[in-house]
Amino acid sequence: MNKVFKQTVVAAVIILTSTVFINCDNTATIKKNEVATLGLVDNLDHSVKEEITARKPVVFITGYDKGNETFYNNARAYFKEQQFQIVEDKYSLEEVINWLNKNEEENPYGEIHIVNKSNPYKGMTLETTIKGEKVTAESLRRNITKGTLPTLNESVNENSKIIFHANGLGENTELMNTFKDAFCADELPNVIASPYFSIFDGEFTKHYLAKPHYVFYPTANSPGKTDLSKEIAKKYPGEKDIDWFEALNNEEERFVGEAYTTQFTIPVKFVLDYHNSDEEVPNFENQEEVMDFIEQELYLEIEKLEIPLEKFRWMYVVKNSKLTITGKTTGLVVLKPLIKPYGELQHIAPDTNNKRLYAMN
Repeated sequence: MNKVFKQTVVAAVIILTSTVFINCDNTATIKKNEVATLGLVDNLDHSVKEEITARKPVVFITGYDKGNETFYNNARAYFKEQQFQIVEDKYSLEEVINWLNKNEEENPYGEIHIVNKSNPYKGMTLETTIKGEKVTAESLRRNITKGTLPTLNESVNENSKIIFHANGLGENTELMNTFKDAFCADELPNVIASPYFSIFDGEFTKHYLAKPHYVFYPTANSPGKTDLSKEIAKKYPGEKDIDWFEALNNEEERFVGEAYTTQFTIPVKFVLDYHNSDEEVPNFENQEEVMDFIEQELYLEIEKLEIPLEKFRWMYVVKNSKLTITGKTTGLVVLKPLIKPYGELQHIAPDTNNKRLYAMN
């Protein structure tokens, strides 16, 4: 009877310890086919691990400049000077991963740089899949769930860095975590981005970081630099070193650390079809009525922008049963370069190991 009982216990232990836990999160544990024994087990790894030499850094230029823009050209020139490998014409995450898989070698990459012009309000211009949605936390998660993104092969290991040069991305914790899942591999790489703006080809250094400060107004209806400087000063009361009026009138860094301003526009569009609706197509008398309608009917959509309704210039058109509402806001971003707080006046080097400068997942 005792013999039968002992055999039953051992069988149960073996079954319980054969459970498999698999997850892309590097905090997860993997236990597979472990056998329970009554003796002491030596779990120490006595083997000597061979040091792995990382491959030369690679840089993906994921867009192209339009008009007077120079962001991508400046980044390309900077990384060429560093003698990094440059990969052009990859405008989606799908293409980036496919390229890494196709060019896989025995040694993993140490650094993979992804250059993408963006800001926290306009988002990334990087596509998820070829000609697919632009990358957001939601669109990227959707493509991961559907399996439309390729899986990253053995071109990386736990020491590899995937570094995004995309302005303000480091503050978007949800998207950073989703990128971590998108680059899931047997050994998880480190995904790195800065909450600051990444500036290339500056007047005094070829690459530096700058802290952004935003103010908005309805496109073509600016209240003037004086009123805007008062508004942005009220928005950022802790910034005592910036002369806001002067910064809003300054388009470049004239001396090391001087604040200056760039601008961008954000268009929005809502199309509502009343063809199968019992409601009549609304008619508006003025901007206030349009904004009231948006606030009541489209609140969740406009809330995502995190910009007040009154900062947009609104227009609408009714054609047959369709109501089209368009809005446009102009954003001014005052950039304050990060400089060393001591010694000679100079920019802080964009060190990706510095957690004060870069978020790491």
